[in-house]
Amino acid sequence: MFVHHVFFWLKNPASESDKTALIAGLKTMQGIDLLTSTHIGVPAATNRPVIDTSYSISWLTVLESAEAEAAYQIHPVHVQFVENCKHLWEKVVIYDSIDC
Repeated sequence: MFVHHVFFWLKNPASESDKTALIAGLKTMQGIDLLTSTHIGVPAATNRPVIDTSYSISWLTVLESAEAEAAYQIHPVHVQFVENCKHLWEKVVIYDSIDC
């Protein structure tokens, strides 16, 4: 299993239209056949010192293997998403993990 979790910080975090546009872009990737599951989220209303709620939107996807994740990175729908939406974010942080 390969877990790919991406956190986006919008350039204009107060802009509902930018948030909607990024979410719509992420939704275009939900049909990629390499992905076994996906989740689009926003920060939960939790408040503990160890929780970072500074991001705007997160994208979580699970794939079968590192090879599937490599193929996802060059998948035309993923490439198009980046091209269409990269103007919306100022920062992206990715956490990838595999089974131990």
